[in-house]
Amino acid sequence: MRVAVITDIHANLPALEAALAAIDGAGVHAVYCGGDLVGYGPHPNEVCDVIREREIPTIYGNYDHAIARDHEDCGCAYRDPQDQALGERSIAWTLQHTTAESKSFMRDLPFDIRFTLGDRRVRLVHGSPRKVNEYLFQDKPDSLYERLAARSDCDVLVFGHTHKPWIREIGGVLFVNCGSVGKPKDGDPRAAFAVLELDEGRVIASIERVPYDARAVADQVASSGLPGEFGERLLTAS
Repeated sequence: MRVAVITDIHANLPALEAALAAIDGAGVHAVYCGGDLVGYGPHPNEVCDVIREREIPTIYGNYDHAIARDHEDCGCAYRDPQDQALGERSIAWTLQHTTAESKSFMRDLPFDIRFTLGDRRVRLVHGSPRKVNEYLFQDKPDSLYERLAARSDCDVLVFGHTHKPWIREIGGVLFVNCGSVGKPKDGDPRAAFAVLELDEGRVIASIERVPYDARAVADQVASSGLPGEFGERLLTAS
């Protein structure tokens, strides 16, 4: 049994379509989505439409939660004042260009999803089991992950939010950061997603990468009225 998890699409329709095409051809039995459908990219409604039409079980990300409720604060952490100013422009643009139907769809999404692979309990969250916007970076202390493992009530914890994929077993729990489909930040501009596979009673996780025409999306970002920096970051995955 194989399961794919996509997350952090961020209104990048071509990246989503490339990821789903790869998943469809990979013998995957189910697909789940870890949220952040919108923000930074030019296709918020098209992404919501694909997720809804394919009936992909989906949770909300911090960006989805804010836009669905017409909030101007997405709960993001910014590197500096310039980055914050760019982020605020993204929020304003996304609030204006996301339809009432898409906002309603995101407003009804749950905080987490639980499912099983064999007898292994899998829990999908966006940031962490504690907060939708908590950043679980790979270099945080093991003590943090040991505490989360003890309280997460699962055998496999799957998440995103940082846009930097990593996989590691800590405290008896397999932690799987899926990276980002539509806005990677790990230096690899290809769309990223996770595959979970049951192997002799154990869950094996891998990160898959799929190329797409990031330059075309960068051009669409620039022509949409969003800051051109967002498009350039798609090319550098920064």
